[in-house]
Amino acid sequence: MVVREFHPLRVAAVERLCDDAVAVTFDVPSDLAGRYAFRPGQSLTVRRSIGGADERRTYSICAPAGARPRIGVREVPGGLVSSWLVHEVRPGDRVEVAPPSGTFTPDLAAGGRHVLVAAGSGITPLLSIAASLLRHPDAQVSVLYGNRRADTVMFAEELADLKDAYPSRLELVHLLSREAREADLLTGRLDAPKLRMLLPLLIDVPDVDHWWLCGPFGMVTDATQVLGELGVAPDRIHRELFWVDEAPPEVVRAERRPDGPVSDVTVVLDGRASTVGVAAGHTVLEGAQRSRPDLPFACKGGVCGTCRARVVAGEVTMRRNFALEPREVAAGYVLTCQSTPVSPTVVVDFDE
Repeated sequence: MVVREFHPLRVAAVERLCDDAVAVTFDVPSDLAGRYAFRPGQSLTVRRSIGGADERRTYSICAPAGARPRIGVREVPGGLVSSWLVHEVRPGDRVEVAPPSGTFTPDLAAGGRHVLVAAGSGITPLLSIAASLLRHPDAQVSVLYGNRRADTVMFAEELADLKDAYPSRLELVHLLSREAREADLLTGRLDAPKLRMLLPLLIDVPDVDHWWLCGPFGMVTDATQVLGELGVAPDRIHRELFWVDEAPPEVVRAERRPDGPVSDVTVVLDGRASTVGVAAGHTVLEGAQRSRPDLPFACKGGVCGTCRARVVAGEVTMRRNFALEPREVAAGYVLTCQSTPVSPTVVVDFDE
């Protein structure tokens, strides 16, 4: 059973990464250590109450496995939570944090060849993944990291230190889109044309066991497309998104009919089942929250995966999905913030 309540964690450190980004480290009391033990690539959801409103945002963990939880935060202009974390939070403050979640995680015992492709703040979970993978003596890691300018690179020193620690097993390639590099090949965005040119030159593509992609929507979809063109199997491609430069695609919403069909939706969370009627066009999450306000969520946009649950009975339609891998969807997992019931009864389990 996974307990998902928030706890006020003490801020141990706030490190300035660049003008608009920080890394925030949390102290975890010994009695909560098990709940906040994380796998590299997972994230933490931060909660802030503003004028009575419950604002939640999910931030990836940038620390290696076994370290104190530490998140990387880049300010979003006007962001109610990111601006607060970047400019106001100080060591000693208390921040409401939920236990780690997410399935964007590697098998650390397997070693193997891994390529990590990031843009902007997408480096945050990949730093955790790279540092943790490289502890295995047989692991080899390549990091392709795109940014606008050198002064916007998050974790630049930590990546350099990691390269110094594992010079023969870590390849680190920086690309800048608004600042010229010595080689034209390393100037520009990590888009499809650049990746088509770059990957065959730098990487023995068939030799790679796993690809880890994290960044804005355009970069991740372009990289997925190019890897498919190069013959990479979908189960070797792992994706996580950050909305940075682009707005999410428009959500096509079903017409809401208050007097239309109602499905009986049962949600199971922390061993307790609750049933609520959800009207046609409403999602499982928004309908079930009326009786279960403790249901986990953050972005409500199909990106973060915090609201992931498994459908164990009935049928739903998922509007969009940028968080779950194909194997998870095949196993019955859905994003409840994007899933509308289509059968008279539905049972979803958040504990599986």
